[in-house]
Amino acid sequence: MQNLNFPAYQFRFKSSENKVSIFDRIRKKFIILTPEEWVRQHTIHYLIEEKKYPESLINVEKLVKVNDMNKRYDIIIFNPDGTIYLIIECKSHSVKITQEVFDQIARYNLSLNAEYLMITNGLDHYYCQMDYNEKRYTFLKDIPDYK
Repeated sequence: MQNLNFPAYQFRFKSSENKVSIFDRIRKKFIILTPEEWVRQHTIHYLIEEKKYPESLINVEKLVKVNDMNKRYDIIIFNPDGTIYLIIECKSHSVKITQEVFDQIARYNLSLNAEYLMITNGLDHYYCQMDYNEKRYTFLKDIPDYK
């Protein structure tokens, strides 16, 4: 797999029927290893090990309704009160982060109202803080550590 712009992490792998799977510590099961899943797993480890977010506040690959359509988000971090703190969109390392990708996470956020957004392809990471009063977002150097 491609080297990514994250610290090195220890992962559990298994192989069956000529397919490699990686263990997802949030979903507590092995997931087929695709380039996007490789980025997602690095992001999860980054959130837990570097930013100190509790596993109990992290949710991975669930459906959300956007304009009466079912969409699937990659990672969400909740606040302890159940509101959404951060939405993360993960792409394969081969996918360029474009305006279309920003538009995708912005559409999700219309329903979710997160305080922060993160977009990553494992090589490039973008972080935004939402300002709902001013109807804009501000780019950040990183997301805050868990408080």
